[in-house]
Amino acid sequence: MRYAGQIGGTVEAVAVWELPGLYGWSGPAVDMQVDEDETRQKMTQELTDVLGADAAGSVRTHVVHGNAADVLLQAAEGAEVLVVGSRGRGGFARALLGSVSQHVSQHASCPVVIVRSQEQ
Repeated sequence: MRYAGQIGGTVEAVAVWELPGLYGWSGPAVDMQVDEDETRQKMTQELTDVLGADAAGSVRTHVVHGNAADVLLQAAEGAEVLVVGSRGRGGFARALLGSVSQHVSQHASCPVVIVRSQEQ
């Protein structure tokens, strides 16, 4: 946020989801009714909790259905930097599903910062 303020930039938060069944394997059960408004509200609340109300209010939010890596790469076009989260999946899960953060870091047109989850 400070960096964006220093360069007169904009911060955009992107939430992306894709249903795993589209890959032809029987993935975990998921709620087929992803509520975009609820997702946007949760994102806004998390931004407010982390950044405070004033800073969170200046963040543009996007809730998108699609391939996470593709959506993030598209969002990164023209950006100064892309910050992505990583759940830190390893082993079999990474081999089966791939790593969005890994793919994005190799293909983005701007520098990428990968932030690991604190829940680990």
